Amino acid sequence: MDIERKNTIYAIGAMRVSSSKQGLQGDSPEQQKEQIERRKEQLSLVLNSNIIINKWFKFIESASKDLEQQPILKALEYCKNPNNKAKYLFIKSIDRGTRGGATIYGQLKTIFSRYGVQLVDVYGVIGTNNVNTLEHLGLEYNWSKFSPTWISEMLEAERGKAEVRDILTRMIGAEIRYVRMGYRVRPAPPGYINEKIETPHGIRVILKPHPIESPWFIRMFELRVQGNLTDEQIVKEINRMGYKSLK
Repeated sequence: MDIERKNTIYAIGAMRVSSSKQGLQGDSPEQQKEQIERRKEQLSLVLNSNIIINKWFKFIESASKDLEQQPILKALEYCKNPNNKAKYLFIKSIDRGTRGGATIYGQLKTIFSRYGVQLVDVYGVIGTNNVNTLEHLGLEYNWSKFSPTWISEMLEAERGKAEVRDILTRMIGAEIRYVRMGYRVRPAPPGYINEKIETPHGIRVILKPHPIESPWFIRMFELRVQGNLTDEQIVKEINRMGYKSLK
């Protein structure tokens, strides 16, 4: 038997994308959306209201430490319009809202709250109720109101930031190590190709001259060293060898 809910509350949802492997890791935008929809229904029952997510945002993952560069702020412009009546911003988790740490998270939560928008996560880390420590006296001050989950939220925000640091340390550290050993870790520059070879350190990448392109670059520098041709004449000579420059 369906329960008739008292009123309608409008909300927005945000999905964060960090890599093409997310679908395999169980965190694709589609899966985030499904989890958010379930959380929305749970909160609707608690509030005895009909919560409608009438706008979805999809952001590219960013580990930026600057508040102004947080992708989720794009949703703020929507929330600023009172006609949109957004009361909740649903995210899968705090680290899908930001990975800037506790300070950035606190600033983001405060900014959205100025426009009457409360953050809600799938796991319930972000509390939806505030406590007034002077309620028994019938009084209320800014300092007497607080969220019981605030400390947990800060710890979770810092955990997300630490995870980024750990990932970058492993990835960049490995790249530096292999470069110092003489291997390649980035795309090949023009005139070269990356080639995978078997090494004592496993299958690694080395830089090799491109079988077709490398003669163009060698000839270009040879003609420049001779010093008797203009840039335009050198370009024409290289084009005759098969390279086609942009007009």
